[in-house]
Amino acid sequence: MFAQTFRFGTSHFHSRVRSAFEPRKPRHRLLRFALGVVGLGVLAVLVAFSVALGAAMIAAGMLYKLWKQRGKRLARSQQDARIVEGEFRVVGQPAIEQPRSHTTL
Repeated sequence: MFAQTFRFGTSHFHSRVRSAFEPRKPRHRLLRFALGVVGLGVLAVLVAFSVALGAAMIAAGMLYKLWKQRGKRLARSQQDARIVEGEFRVVGQPAIEQPRSHTTL
């Protein structure tokens, strides 16, 4: 076993711990290029999966909404465009305040 293995106070330990978690690029050009292409491929797969999952969630929401509306009466189809159905309440005429005069200093 190395003599530096259990010496925690030195900067050598910190550099070994830091280097254990740092990803290193390979020195060979083709291997570096291949790993870059693999990384882009993984990124493309994740993006495609997230888009497909989002589309599936939207479709499921639309189907759920249609499923809840089944059996309910649909709105009448344009019998008369002037008729508006609803509940209305007559409101008294509001009291209009007199405009205030602004004085300048």
